[in-house]
Amino acid sequence: MSLVHTFFNSQIMLASLPALLRGLINTLLLGFMSIGAGSVVGLLVSLVRLYAPKALRVLAIIYIDLFRAMPMLVVLILIYYALPFLGVRFSSWTSAVLAFSMVMSAYSAEVFRAGIEGVPAGQFEAAAALGLPFAKTLRLVVLPQAIKAIVPPMTGNCVSMIKDTSLASTVALPELLNEATNAQALNANPSPLIMAALVYVALLWPMVRLVSILERRTQSRRV
Repeated sequence: MSLVHTFFNSQIMLASLPALLRGLINTLLLGFMSIGAGSVVGLLVSLVRLYAPKALRVLAIIYIDLFRAMPMLVVLILIYYALPFLGVRFSSWTSAVLAFSMVMSAYSAEVFRAGIEGVPAGQFEAAAALGLPFAKTLRLVVLPQAIKAIVPPMTGNCVSMIKDTSLASTVALPELLNEATNAQALNANPSPLIMAALVYVALLWPMVRLVSILERRTQSRRV
């Protein structure tokens, strides 16, 4: 059996295409939902980490450190397989979104914190001199400046999140890798897995290049 017939069987690839497209749609939905929820929660956690009373700041630090230290797969398995022993059961979709959002929020919180701390303290003083309340100072003065600095690392986090969606196959969520694995088992041929790998590359390579471009632009502005 030839290498092409084994790994690049066009007939099997075409037959598997509808399933892989369904998986790709689920992958994108899971990724965007987790990125959106994780970014919002991450911003809130970073604000607690920076400006809340000490007890809440400590809790925010514990949250950030815990979910940055735990592998994504471990978080996912704990939610999907361990919580049912406590009587708490989530679907594979809910478990995946919760796990990915919590990990994304922990990494996003540190990115937002670094961006906010990078804004000169004089900006806060100038806003206070103009009589702007703290909330408006954050929203109108600080965050717009911080966002310029956090775009490259946040884009990198988004790339990592899209890649990590493949872990959802462990809880039988029909994302791209899960559908490719099923197609491979059905056809007794690895061609669907090769096709799934090519789809990941086509999807994520432009984003990886975008991260590099954004990092170079950010560095050039600092010079």
